[in-house]
Amino acid sequence: MSESDESVETERVWLVERTYSDDEQNIIILVYATPDGSKYLRKERSLTSFGDVRDTTAALEAKPGSLGTVDDPEQREQYAAEVERTREQYAPDDLI
Repeated sequence: MSESDESVETERVWLVERTYSDDEQNIIILVYATPDGSKYLRKERSLTSFGDVRDTTAALEAKPGSLGTVDDPEQREQYAAEVERTREQYAPDDLI
């Protein structure tokens, strides 16, 4: 591991939203957010993956550069409240 790899910082994000796509692509959309609700990470997963099991955990470690900014104050509040609820019920590595 190089020195630069060791210095890469991550930020913990928590699952705040899970939705299913409206079209016929069979996609699950997962949204994770920082505890203050100001940043988010969106992941898409196919429901029809065979053999490629990808568990959904309560939290992930994300590189800050991969996080988007939540501009809407109401959305930030909603995400922050959902993070608090998730943190109260689950450990970061719990499957949900």
